[in-house]
Amino acid sequence: MKEMTVRDFFDAKKKDLALSLVTEPETLDNKITTPHLNRPGLALAGYQENFDAERIQIFGETEVRYLQTIDEDTLYIRIKEILTQNIPCIIVAKGLTLPPVVEYLANDMHVAVLSSRLSTILLIQYLTRYLQDFFALEKTIHATLVDVFGLGVLLTGKSGIGKSECALDLIHRGHSLIGDDLINIRYLDEHLIGKPGREFGYFMEIRGVGLINVEKMFGIERVRHQKTIDLQIELMPWQENMDYERIGLSDNYVEHLGVRVPVIYLPVSPGKNVSVIVEVAAMNLILRNEGYDAAEDWNRKLNDEIKRKTKLKNTEPTNSDDGSERNNS
Repeated sequence: MKEMTVRDFFDAKKKDLALSLVTEPETLDNKITTPHLNRPGLALAGYQENFDAERIQIFGETEVRYLQTIDEDTLYIRIKEILTQNIPCIIVAKGLTLPPVVEYLANDMHVAVLSSRLSTILLIQYLTRYLQDFFALEKTIHATLVDVFGLGVLLTGKSGIGKSECALDLIHRGHSLIGDDLINIRYLDEHLIGKPGREFGYFMEIRGVGLINVEKMFGIERVRHQKTIDLQIELMPWQENMDYERIGLSDNYVEHLGVRVPVIYLPVSPGKNVSVIVEVAAMNLILRNEGYDAAEDWNRKLNDEIKRKTKLKNTEPTNSDDGSERNNS
């Protein structure tokens, strides 16, 4: 399970969230273990049931103004009840000032109080986005990720099958590279987001040539920092007796981090223009997402043709009928 200390969080987002430390530095050792936030209005009012103590506690203007309306003894009790539940920290929005007893108790119980100059809404939005990204499920796989007509296409297959060469041809045809060889996949906002597995540039290994820098060679418009994964294409060696998909009526999926992704198993043989097929697969998926399925259209027209010919056959005179008519004449 992922976690980070309040100190690491403070150091990482001090500038972005306009944060300052209200309590002593020794209070920064608590750990953040969840991407979710909590506004403790009910807890401050005395209702402690279902209090989300593992979450960062956000004090907005409503909470601060309420604290200013209650007497000092009640305030002491309510704040102590919250702090005794091992919360990670408190963040106060809009640079508002808390009653002195809050800072005193927080120092005494080693809970950090941070102040942000951002509004409550912006603070929650930015903080939620950061925490969700940090705590997102992730894994790293050997693959190549390219942006083809706006779709994130994940090229997979055994080493040496031609993933990098296919991606290079796609880049040369005007598409973009996200990453080669190692791809980090993260589950974020109910989507799979692919990023380079290494953070030191857009390099590709082309057998026979060596390493190339795609950004330097083709320009910054041919690279992307990350991309939603919409389609996986598994490159496979051609086998004579293998039953490959020919019509496309059956849908195949592969699962990453609990999310199903359409997958195409593409046989590779000498002379086959794989990059063009990848383009066609991407365009076909775009059409399907817009409601048109070529395989279903073809199947429907084939069934209509069979029905038409069957009906025509049933309306034609039979041989026995022709013979009877000749005998009667």
